[in-house]
Amino acid sequence: MPRKLRYETEMSPSQIEQRLVSSFPDSEIRVKDLTGTENHYEVFVRSGQFDGLSRIEQHQKVMAAFAAELKTGEVHALAIKTQV
Repeated sequence: MPRKLRYETEMSPSQIEQRLVSSFPDSEIRVKDLTGTENHYEVFVRSGQFDGLSRIEQHQKVMAAFAAELKTGEVHALAIKTQV
């Protein structure tokens, strides 16, 4: 039986990855679904775009890629790890 989505547009791990690839081209990206419910994710982004930014600024750039989904709850939780 297919899992019932809480939101019509919950993002899958591949959609999360695609969004990050689009936002951070030529970067190393990993996505992990922490709970199997497709709304709690851990993402890792290694990008030259983070050069000279504080850790908080790096995380803000990643969060900005999912602003709408975090606001609506389509992505309920997003743990972020970044590296230059």
